Formats: sequence, structure tokens, C-alpha cells
Amino acid sequence: MSLAEKSLQTFLDQLASGKAVPGGGSVAALSGSLAASLVAMVCRLTIGKKGYEAVSAEMEMILPRAEMLQRELRDLMQADIDAYARVMEAYTLPKETDAQKSARAIAIQNALKHASDVPLIVAEKCAAILDLAQSVAARGNKNAASDAAVGALMAEAGLRGAAFNVSINLGSIKDETYANEKRARVAQLGARADQLKGAILTTVEGRM
Repeated sequence: MSLAEKSLQTFLDQLASGKAVPGGGSVAALSGSLAASLVAMVCRLTIGKKGYEAVSAEMEMILPRAEMLQRELRDLMQADIDAYARVMEAYTLPKETDAQKSARAIAIQNALKHASDVPLIVAEKCAAILDLAQSVAARGNKNAASDAAVGALMAEAGLRGAAFNVSINLGSIKDETYANEKRARVAQLGARADQLKGAILTTVEGRM
């Protein structure tokens, strides 16, 4: 059973346990999935409603994108755990001979790159949700403006949480070109999140 298929209480109990997984990476993905759900909710509270006829078509376009992101981020909760398991498995490979040491080192580096790629995907998807949240916050149902704001905050939390998970793995990666590229992308996403979150919250405060 994947993490997303377990009950909320089971997930919370596992999260609070002394085990390494699930951890911050899965929570970051969950935060993004929750954000996407809120965006979808605001869309549904806007489509076909009196006074919002002019924006219904836009909300109908946003809705399936939000639902797709919700599903993808839900699945990334488990993908983060699987990536961590791959790293741990690489560290258990034999290292008695020079050939084994070389193979083990390569496996560890490849696993660490994969463990960086997964949360970076989470961060990218959270950034996409922020874009959608900006639209629903500005033109969605005014009565759900606070929900759009919470969605934006959850998307930003998911993005920044995922970014920390990228960074902690990059510290052990020897491929400087790869590491520098990922650091630059994380910085870009963080700057974009700052801009979007600020704009969204200002918009929502103005509509309340």
C-alpha cells in the first residue's frame, strides 16, 4: 500500500515516529497536493455561479490542471520515500574490493541525484500551483478568496520544503555541474514563490 492510500491518522503516526520516512519530502508533496485541491475547490465554487459568468471558462480550464497536479503530488509522496530507500540501499553495497568500491560510489551518486530530482519535481509542481492560485485568487469566487490564499501558502510551503530536500542531497553530490544547475533552479523557484505569494495575499486582502 502506497503512502497516499493509508489513512490520515496512519500517516500522521508514521510521520511522528522515530523512522526517517515518511519525512519532510513527503510532507512537502502533501502540502502541494492540498494546495492543488484548494485551487480546484475555488474553481468549482466559481464555475456557473451568478456574477462569475465571465470567468467560468477560465476556471474550467484551470480545474483539470489543478486536479492533475493534485494527483501527481500525491504520488510524489511515495516517490520521495522510494528515492530515500534507493540511497540507503546504495550505501549497503559491498566495498571489499576496488571494483566494489567503485560500483558502490557510482550507485550512491546516482541515488543521490535521483533523491534530488524528486523533490525538485515537487518544487516545480508547487510553483505551477502558485500560478493557478494567482488566477483563482484574483477572479474566483470572492467568498472563497481565503481558500485561495491558504492554497497559495500551502503551495509555497511545499515548494520551500522540497527545495530544502534538494539542497541537503546536493551537498553530497560530487558532480559540481549538476549540483550548480539544481541550486540555480531552486533559487529561481524560490524567487518566483516570493513574488507570487506576495501578489496573491495582497489580492486576497483587497477582496475581503
